[in-house]
Amino acid sequence: MTADRNLPANEGSDLFGGPLGRTVLVLAWPVLCEQFLGFLVGLYDTWLSGRISEVATGAIGLAAYVGWLASMLFGLVATGTTALVARHWGRGERDVANRVMNRSVAMAAVAGAVVYALIYVTAPWMAGLLEMRDQAGRIVVTYLRVDGVGHVATGVTLAAAAALRGTGNMRTPMLVLGLVSVLNVLVSTLLVFGLGPVSSWGIDGIVAGTLVARFAGGGLILAVLARGVSGLKLAGRELRVGGKTARRVLRIGGPAAVDGAVTWVGQFMFLMIIARLDAAGRGGAVFAAHIVGVRLEGITYLPAVAWGAAAATLIGQSLGAGREERAVASGHEAARQCGLLSVIIGIVFFVFAPALFGLMHESSAVSQAGAVAFRVNAVFQLPLALAIIYTASLRGAGDSRFPLLANVTGVFCVRLPLAWWMGIELEGGLLGAWLAMCGDVTVRAVLLMWRYRRGDWVRTRI
Repeated sequence: MTADRNLPANEGSDLFGGPLGRTVLVLAWPVLCEQFLGFLVGLYDTWLSGRISEVATGAIGLAAYVGWLASMLFGLVATGTTALVARHWGRGERDVANRVMNRSVAMAAVAGAVVYALIYVTAPWMAGLLEMRDQAGRIVVTYLRVDGVGHVATGVTLAAAAALRGTGNMRTPMLVLGLVSVLNVLVSTLLVFGLGPVSSWGIDGIVAGTLVARFAGGGLILAVLARGVSGLKLAGRELRVGGKTARRVLRIGGPAAVDGAVTWVGQFMFLMIIARLDAAGRGGAVFAAHIVGVRLEGITYLPAVAWGAAAATLIGQSLGAGREERAVASGHEAARQCGLLSVIIGIVFFVFAPALFGLMHESSAVSQAGAVAFRVNAVFQLPLALAIIYTASLRGAGDSRFPLLANVTGVFCVRLPLAWWMGIELEGGLLGAWLAMCGDVTVRAVLLMWRYRRGDWVRTRI
């Protein structure tokens, strides 16, 4: 560690000197690149599965939902890590920030093991609830259990990346996670199609590529931190679970983790509704169409998560430095910049929906089931982006309880009852279910914007 571990607030930091718009953009673009590469991997895996079967697409889609749950549970560590590291960094307390990082990495490793155990035990149950039985069920359960091993490495990677972002270092996580994405695509392609002496593994090749990439990413980011980067460095005596610092991380991240778990339960119940929509008996076409649509909608998540991460870093450091006005302005600036992008993305979705579905899956039934509903969903990309950005902004200040309330309200009071009513009772199919999903997103966006504009969150004590 260098001698600047306890600098006065703001010294050595360039996050407060330049124009706010440019600063937000500079912080956001590395995360955008990282998110884009990760999105391409998920999209490519879905495309690969489309060359195999509808069952394979269903397995990939369910694994993606489970992976999403894992990442939200890791928010127990990551959310608190970013908020605390940013706050202490803004105050110039570099040694305290480094202690937070070390505790977080240790806790994430334990969380990863717990998540894997949960996935292993519940995989047959999840497949059964989604009407995946017999051979399809066996394929899905095996895929989930093998894929779950990689979450041990993912937890460590996300915690380390969260700490680095708290310091304003967005590039190192981008490089590490970008490498993970490229490696995933290369290995999966080789094993799915086979080359030379390597025979085709089919769907097993997709999950094998994912495992190789995840463990490579975890090992690389630990190696980087072992050498030291951006004032953060692994220290053996600090790599432990427990103590006051760990409790502070969990106190902030706890509501975020509960938020993630509760939201995922709601999302899984939504999947159960989707799995029961196809009264025409076309196998898994409607479910596969939903998976393709969700994958495509990930394009909107890319800038939203990136600008949300930028806002969280700026808000945390600004509050630590006692600059509340800049903290408030940071979230609004991120929303303005990303809002324009989300509108453009929505227009592209609306115009090219049939072509996108045709590209993603060889089954015409999948395209017919999803294209019209996806066009309606395209109109609601702006509220989706705003909900993501203002959630990240509030969490960056340590206010993780209100986003929990907003998500529970949107999912359980809007999405689920309306999806059942419009999708099944009124026989609206996927279109009806997605209209309910759009209503959920809109309600959450309104609630989160109201909370942010009130400004009470600037006094959150962490």
